[in-house]
Amino acid sequence: MDLRETTIPLFIFVLLFLFLSACSTPSWFPIKKGSPHKAKMKELLDKEIVIIDQEEYVKVSNPKTFEGKDQPKYLYIPVNEYLSRRETFFNPAIREEVKKEYSMAPKRPSPSEEEVFVVSSPKSTLPNLKKKVVIAHFNDRSTQGEEVFGDWVTDKLAEEVTRRSLQVLFIDFQMVKEFLEKKGVDLKEIETPKTLHWLNEVFGIHALVMGQLSGPYVFTNKSAKDEEGTASAIIKIDVRLVDTFSGKMIKSLSANNPIIATKEKGPFPEEKAKVKAIHFTLVDLGRSLSKELDSLDWFCRIAKVEGEEVYLNAGKLTGLKVGDVMEVFRPGGPGERGEIKGRVRISSFFGIDASMGRLIQGKSPDVNDILKLAKNEGA
Repeated sequence: MDLRETTIPLFIFVLLFLFLSACSTPSWFPIKKGSPHKAKMKELLDKEIVIIDQEEYVKVSNPKTFEGKDQPKYLYIPVNEYLSRRETFFNPAIREEVKKEYSMAPKRPSPSEEEVFVVSSPKSTLPNLKKKVVIAHFNDRSTQGEEVFGDWVTDKLAEEVTRRSLQVLFIDFQMVKEFLEKKGVDLKEIETPKTLHWLNEVFGIHALVMGQLSGPYVFTNKSAKDEEGTASAIIKIDVRLVDTFSGKMIKSLSANNPIIATKEKGPFPEEKAKVKAIHFTLVDLGRSLSKELDSLDWFCRIAKVEGEEVYLNAGKLTGLKVGDVMEVFRPGGPGERGEIKGRVRISSFFGIDASMGRLIQGKSPDVNDILKLAKNEGA
């Protein structure tokens, strides 16, 4: 047989094989492409991903935030929708607007004697696993007409608790609000057992903080020699702390500032006095609230089960580590854990605060099962 007659068909066969391999990978081929989920994880490496009702969402800045006061700062977009048009969710102008907003915000006053405190630390040898907390927008009883402080106070209260405690992770209230609106739940019903149950199961929220503020009330003294005058202010903040797992109120807290500490002269004394009043009140309230939150029991839940992969609604931000072993419990009655089902070992993280694991002992877990860090792990 002529060698050229066998070489040409062989060459065509090789080309055909390479072409088919490039188009698709056969099931029998020893080297396979990565899974679509892993490819998505690379695209979303620096994004905050949350699982809501077993669906994955990406937290993005809202390009329309500065078009009006009713626009939320963030949007929660389904992962597949985000990947298909992610360029539409990036707006360079937002970064400059945010910088401007923070530069115009009232600066934190510097008291003559700055408070010194020690960040709370639990007595147990387990790591500082963070409890998830959401602060609902405060009811603002301000008498200053269109001037409201409720939203600003909630942000500052979260900052105050965060600098005191290693065991608290605040959840974006906007995300919770949008979820409840889709469910047809009025925010007035956020403290009902059914809604609290949702917050605990869907978001892994341990505690809900509700509050209202009265004031700030400003008192100004002026004279012929002092046209700008001297101003002082006082504000009262009341807070309710609710355990979402049991549905019961944990504590009612209240704080107000010493009026003499807010005395201000010079340009804009009223505004300076208001900021001081809020600051001193939040320092007092933050101290009490952080202690109550630190005393709560920690746990997380299974958000999704996909084959052998188990998704947890807690991850790196919470303080978990790859290799940690979690005990799985069946949900019991309100505020109770049922029987232990097995153990799951954390294998990897995804998003900002979620993780994946695999069953290493016991029965296969279900969505909303409760997990606690095994006591002999992570010490």
